[in-house]
Amino acid sequence: MISKTDIEKRFEKQLEKISCQELRDKVIATWQAACEQGGWNSIEEIETMPFTALTDTHGVNIIEHTIAVTEGAYALGKAQEAAYRKMPLKIDYDRLVAGGILHDVGKLVETIKDGKGGFTKSIAGRCLRHPIYGTVLAARVGIDDKTLNMIACHAKEGDGSPQIIETVLIHQADFAAFNPIVMKNNGKLIE
Repeated sequence: MISKTDIEKRFEKQLEKISCQELRDKVIATWQAACEQGGWNSIEEIETMPFTALTDTHGVNIIEHTIAVTEGAYALGKAQEAAYRKMPLKIDYDRLVAGGILHDVGKLVETIKDGKGGFTKSIAGRCLRHPIYGTVLAARVGIDDKTLNMIACHAKEGDGSPQIIETVLIHQADFAAFNPIVMKNNGKLIE
């Protein structure tokens, strides 16, 4: 079983940015629920899981991707605050970091080992994509609706949907981490 401590160690720097202890605990509880639902036995096992099954990730795992997206979205918000004389939008950084850590948590249910040294979609993953599954898991733990918006709408499921500013930042950071790898694999990234 994957413990609270296992999750805290992997996301220590990001969790420290969430000032609300209750939200921090719910983020950890959501990760634990996803690990249990997905049948993951150890955090080390999760560290072998690529962050997507859609392309070769060149060794980038789900935890590394989650950290990169969370930190990228955080930096986007801070850059706007530093550059704009008058910030037109209020960014809730507790919510932003929580949503970053949770944006792909549904992949822990969507993805399973294929028995051949790789990974594939689970039956759950073929029925519901990770934004939907992650939203369900987080709602069960008691995550608030605005943070759920970040999980549900960070990918194509959010196209055209109303979104909070934090969702937009997570979406942009997620695709900034994903698209260059896809482009590299398709020979379209100029290096």
